[in-house]
Amino acid sequence: MIVVTGGAGFIGSNLVAGLAERGITDVAVVDRFRDGDKWRNLAKREVRALVRPEEVMAFLDQHAAEIDVVFHMGAISATTERDVDKIVANNVALSMDLWTWCAWRGARFIYASSAATYGDGAEGFVDDGSVEALAGLRPLNPYGWSKQVFDRRVARAVLEGETVPPQWAGLKFFNVYGPNEAHKGDMMSVVAKLYPKLAAGETARLFKSHRDGIPDGGQSRDFIWVGDVVDVLLWLLDHPEVSGLFNVGTGKARSFKDLAEATFAALGQAPRIEYFDMPAHLRDKYQYFTEASTDRLRAVGYDAPFTELEEGVRRYVQDYLSQPDPYV
Repeated sequence: MIVVTGGAGFIGSNLVAGLAERGITDVAVVDRFRDGDKWRNLAKREVRALVRPEEVMAFLDQHAAEIDVVFHMGAISATTERDVDKIVANNVALSMDLWTWCAWRGARFIYASSAATYGDGAEGFVDDGSVEALAGLRPLNPYGWSKQVFDRRVARAVLEGETVPPQWAGLKFFNVYGPNEAHKGDMMSVVAKLYPKLAAGETARLFKSHRDGIPDGGQSRDFIWVGDVVDVLLWLLDHPEVSGLFNVGTGKARSFKDLAEATFAALGQAPRIEYFDMPAHLRDKYQYFTEASTDRLRAVGYDAPFTELEEGVRRYVQDYLSQPDPYV
């Protein structure tokens, strides 16, 4: 059995879909649905079980002999969340409990870290998983810090020869976009936010730059198509010999202006962009540039190409966002 925490969420539900395409349905999804449409992310999928997060440890114990892999994708992922106790309970304590369980039960453990651990990028974006390198990173928000706490705990366990899962991999996801993210609200990708406005004939509005040398709309991110993320996850499933901390991005930063223009192109429209001042409270916490170093992932054998921004946005807009059924 494969366990996917956050399996009804954005990346998790795309992973469940990717597993289903391989004919793998012996999957337990751990998540909360509440009263929105998040359930639609799984509506097309056959799963073995739906488990509430507070019951996951009991579920693991009950099915210990059957569980081969835990994909831990679940987290409080909002970079604007201010309840740090809530973040710690979900992103740190539960992650450590799952890590320990997998280590002692001999199950493989693949978990979501984040590019938010890199903070403003002053130390670069190299996925060095050593204790020393991780100690130098300075996340800008509680979400990034929570992911950093767990990455550092894993690094320490490996360094000191503690019992660890037979395979473990931490994945520093960069700016992922694609279907099944509607439930994220304000944390949706910029493509998902732009699409309904542009489809209605409105102008794209992007932040002005408040940094010398960077033009308005020139703020850049490593945008990665969710299908490429799933490909990496499935590759790790196929390569149990590979462990480590890895960036998951394209290795090529693109600007928000590029992203907006790609969205217009996918709609068959000429670009219409205006720029507005970034709120003052965000300016000292805003990342102007992210770009994944992919050398470590390539070095362990992952050789699939990453989808170009224009093609990923085209797929998202034409195959999902503009369709009556926009779910994977």
